[in-house]
Parts: sequence; C-alpha cells; structure tokens
Amino acid sequence: MIRLLKADDASVIKTVHDIEARKLHSTEDVEVMHLRLKPRESLLKHSTPVDVFFYILSGSGIVEIGDEQAEVFKDTLIESPKLNPHRFINNTDEDLVILVVKTPKPTEPSKII
Repeated sequence: MIRLLKADDASVIKTVHDIEARKLHSTEDVEVMHLRLKPRESLLKHSTPVDVFFYILSGSGIVEIGDEQAEVFKDTLIESPKLNPHRFINNTDEDLVILVVKTPKPTEPSKII
C-alpha cells in the first residue's frame, strides 16, 4: 500500500523553536521533519542525541554547526553529527524550508544550548 502525505497536510507540532514544524514520518529507526522558517526566523542553538542531516527544499539562509557558519541554498544537503550544536537562521525575505532526518529516531529530546 502506498502512503502519500503532503507536508501541508501534516499537523503543525509545537516546538521550543516557535516555528512551523511538521512530523512527516517516524519509526524506531528514523524521524523526518519538515521545517519552515519565515523571514528573519531562526532556530535556537541545540544539539541532538543522534546524527541528523538537513536538505534545503527551498530558500536560502545560514546554517551554524559548532563554531562554523555557512550559507545554504535550495538542493543542499548538510550533515550534523550527534551532540554537535547547530541552528538555522533565515536572513532573507523568503521562507526557508528544510527537510530534517534524524537517524536513529531520538529517544530523548534535543538539548537547547
């Protein structure tokens, strides 16, 4: 059976980051989130207890991992090892949309730095 889910059809979940976040998929092996940062929004710097990678679906902005920063654009993949503090900053006038994949699915919450 094919399961289809449009990101806009997934429920918005409340996060400490106060942004639009939607859980698209979750099993014991992986968690997939869809994040939308509106212009001038940013994530709080935090770390995850598992490896995570991000894929920029649209827009551009700044990613900060550890002490490094880089500008990111649509169709860019960013890796972030577990326990490494990270965040995204939307410094533009357009939405920044990010697919977030955590593997394995975390059993404990992210830690705000």
